[in-house]
Amino acid sequence: MPASSPSVIPVWVAAFVGAVLVAVFSASAAIVWLPVVMAGAVLLTFVIQLGVSRKEGLVSRIVASLAGAFLILAAATLVLVVWAGTGIPASV
Repeated sequence: MPASSPSVIPVWVAAFVGAVLVAVFSASAAIVWLPVVMAGAVLLTFVIQLGVSRKEGLVSRIVASLAGAFLILAAATLVLVVWAGTGIPASV
């Protein structure tokens, strides 16, 4: 694993935990709450990167964190939409 993974993996874990919490507590409104989880991942990414205090590879670490969180949440969206069986609500 690259040296940047200690600052990337916590964001992925937080995105996964957020997706699971949305699935458990609000699966019918997942299309509303999963973007909120992504916003939290963005904030967490910047907090972690400010805490790392390393300029080298900053953009790469941010891209890796957010791309991973995006893929996790996109997969969760797909699973929840299929699981709900109704597709994306027309009101969105």
